[in-house]
Amino acid sequence: MGYCLCTAKGAAETVKLNMALILLPVCRNTLTWLRSTGVRLFVPFDDNINFHKMIACALVFGIILHSGNHLACDFHRLANASPEKFASVASDFNNKKPTYWDLLTGIEGLTGISMIIIMAISFTLATRHFQRNVVRLPAPFNCLAGYNAFWYSHHLLALVYVLLLIHGTFLLFVHQWNQKTTWMYISVPLMLYVAERSLRTCRSKYYAVKILKVSELPGNVFAIIMSKPQAFKYRSGQYIFLQCPMISKFQWHPFSVTSAPGDNYLSIHIRIVGDWTQELKQVLTEGTGSTIGRLNCNELDSIDQRGLPKLLVDGPYGAPAQDYQNYDVLLLVGLGIGATPFISILRDLLNSKRAEERMDSVTDISTSGESLTSFASSISTAQAGKRKAMRIKSAHFYWVTREPGSFEWFKGAMDEVAEMDQKGLIEMHNYLTSVYEEGDARSALITMIQSLSRAKYGVDVFSGTRVKTHFARPNWKEVFTKIAKKHPYGTVDKPRTILHRNNSLNSAYCLLFVLTKSRGSVIKTAGVFYCGRPVLAKELKKLSYEMSQKSPTRFEFHKEQFGT
Repeated sequence: MGYCLCTAKGAAETVKLNMALILLPVCRNTLTWLRSTGVRLFVPFDDNINFHKMIACALVFGIILHSGNHLACDFHRLANASPEKFASVASDFNNKKPTYWDLLTGIEGLTGISMIIIMAISFTLATRHFQRNVVRLPAPFNCLAGYNAFWYSHHLLALVYVLLLIHGTFLLFVHQWNQKTTWMYISVPLMLYVAERSLRTCRSKYYAVKILKVSELPGNVFAIIMSKPQAFKYRSGQYIFLQCPMISKFQWHPFSVTSAPGDNYLSIHIRIVGDWTQELKQVLTEGTGSTIGRLNCNELDSIDQRGLPKLLVDGPYGAPAQDYQNYDVLLLVGLGIGATPFISILRDLLNSKRAEERMDSVTDISTSGESLTSFASSISTAQAGKRKAMRIKSAHFYWVTREPGSFEWFKGAMDEVAEMDQKGLIEMHNYLTSVYEEGDARSALITMIQSLSRAKYGVDVFSGTRVKTHFARPNWKEVFTKIAKKHPYGTVDKPRTILHRNNSLNSAYCLLFVLTKSRGSVIKTAGVFYCGRPVLAKELKKLSYEMSQKSPTRFEFHKEQFGT
């Protein structure tokens, strides 16, 4: 068979390995748990979806190499082999030389071709142009574009794993079971993934929620406030999966939680960007008397006692923003609806700061009381000792949007933060890109009206909050420079070692040892968290690296990644 068989077999080994690895980035419960361990210092969990895509590309290359060598080389050589050469492998074919068609229609050929067809369909519909409905196909082929097509085609890959096991069992020229390695590669990742999906199914039934309020907002956005399930604990920055059985009993969609962990409810903000979100809005706002989506709205098991559709929640799942507490300074940048994970962080920061102040005041009162209060004093002092002081000294929130109506989405939350944050822990900046920058003659009248409104009523004319709205896009270099000058150093009581993440080297990690004397200086870290379009992410990542080299403040960049 020559080099053709060797090349095909080598490519097959890479395909088996990648079919195992591609499952790991989507085992979200496992990744969420690993984020809370020391493994996060060495594994870039923020890039799990990018890693998933990279493995998919490697799979395409391996499949082309493997199937190409078989179809163009191996099968031809075998079918046209001389009787003398065929005699050495005749026992594998019951002493009957196969034709090219026999090889194609055998178990190995049929399973291999079937896998290629399914994977080609799934990979094509997973591309950005198809998934986001960029491709406009004529009817009836328009159903092949959109998130639903991506979701259902991706779950066809379960059949690929069944075919792969069959394909790897009926191998030519391999007879011993321990040389058939397909099951060795994929058994553990496959069982882990199946366990994860089983856990999601069981947990979602327990986490059924009641809809408390639905608000329609400008810019094709609506907010859902739900009851918080018992024992449901999450951290700010994390996200949940939402299912509406009335629309589909199979589809789950990820949304950032905008409520704080201390709130007694769950809230999410959803922007209508596809067929599922459009149907969800219709179901929630237009009643339950019509047929919407793929199921009839009058199905009793999909509607609660108040006539509202049931919602199931799964999660929470880890996201880059959940690690915000590991930094001295925060730079939170949200583009449009990308502000959602940071609203929860702002609320949590404010709640944590107020809790610290209340605990400190209780401790002061108890320690200054009579001897009869000594017992209560000891309890409160112990509680204060157990409470971990908040590391964050300052947070800077930049919300960039094009539509003025977008500021209505989080108007209440931003007003609350602006009103309650008396010590200046949080700086909030709104930017409206549809207006010319300040100082431009074309925006002079708008600027004057805005200034008069703030002077007279203390409220911004655009956002309707106390947060001032700036025009055009922020000068990000000035933003980074300002933060670096404002927060150059921290102080420590004794020498210590800092583990620093250098995002410039493709999310690799390096150790930065900083030895200081007593009460000496230590480099302060600033977490840069971004959620929005990829274009701005490149600029922020580049500035994080450059400013880390030029200033004593170390900027570490994180970008939200969503996928199903």
